Amino acid sequence: MSTQLIQQLLQSPEPAVRYKVLTRVLGQDPNSAEVQAAQEAIRTSPRVQQLLSERDSDGRLPHHPYTKWDGAHWVLAGLADLGYPPGDTSLIPLREQVLDWLLGPAHQKSIRVMDGRTRRCASQEGNAVYSLLALGLADERVDELAGRLARWQWPDGGWNCDRHPEAHHSSFHETLIPLRGLAWHARLTGNTQSRAAAGRAAEVFLQRRLYKRLSDGSIIDADFMRLHYPSYWHYDVLSGLKVLQEAGYLADPRCQEALAWLVARELPSGGWPADKAYYRVTDKRMSGRSLADWGGTSTRRLNEFVTADALAVLTAAGWGDW
Repeated sequence: MSTQLIQQLLQSPEPAVRYKVLTRVLGQDPNSAEVQAAQEAIRTSPRVQQLLSERDSDGRLPHHPYTKWDGAHWVLAGLADLGYPPGDTSLIPLREQVLDWLLGPAHQKSIRVMDGRTRRCASQEGNAVYSLLALGLADERVDELAGRLARWQWPDGGWNCDRHPEAHHSSFHETLIPLRGLAWHARLTGNTQSRAAAGRAAEVFLQRRLYKRLSDGSIIDADFMRLHYPSYWHYDVLSGLKVLQEAGYLADPRCQEALAWLVARELPSGGWPADKAYYRVTDKRMSGRSLADWGGTSTRRLNEFVTADALAVLTAAGWGDW
């Protein structure tokens, strides 16, 4: 592991990067003064303030919760991934926006079952479970969402919103985030149903070495082999490794090829780039709009968020001296 790279990240003006490196790469005590200071600084950081800047006097965002990428659903998921301090009651209005939507009658009516499979964009429920648990804002309604995910799980272990009757395999995009949410739910609540469902979901990725077709070993999708931050609902190999690490499956030998690929993607100058962005930084109201800049893309320059996540995964896998 490059000491110079670690020091560069620890000097980042972005406290979320410093927090991730301190806790997930260097393994410092979460209760230490340095870690606590870094996490607390996330609360008032420029990016977080940008994400929350459109809240009204009631603390709500003036968009549908799923509006990409400035609705409450995405804002809470973004805050959780940054390591925002848990227990902030000022975020409760955003929680209510998300839960009112996902548990409301209109959403319930949109759920379709075809050929015995529930066709759901389960990343929606998955992100809500994950973000509200990570942010310390979960209540019994989050347990209900986790239960729904387990009930909707397809026979092969994942989820898919494809309503074509011939669709009978789970989607990587729609399976990764539910896996994340259920793994968090199992860990924090001890729920055995969530733990079992997370284990079945992990197999969707492990059986395919995180990016290969079962039929011939070819790459499932070229975009899986690109690096992104944030990845939102999209799947890529780094996101897969990150969630499998959180869920406790990174030691599985079927992760080895993906880990080797990640090592090979390190830039000659150190660090990892963002190959592609799913967002556009703009004040204009449009789908895919982000009020925060996440470091952009480059073929030669590292992206601090991608690099922090890559280092965390490789450290957890015991590849810290690659």
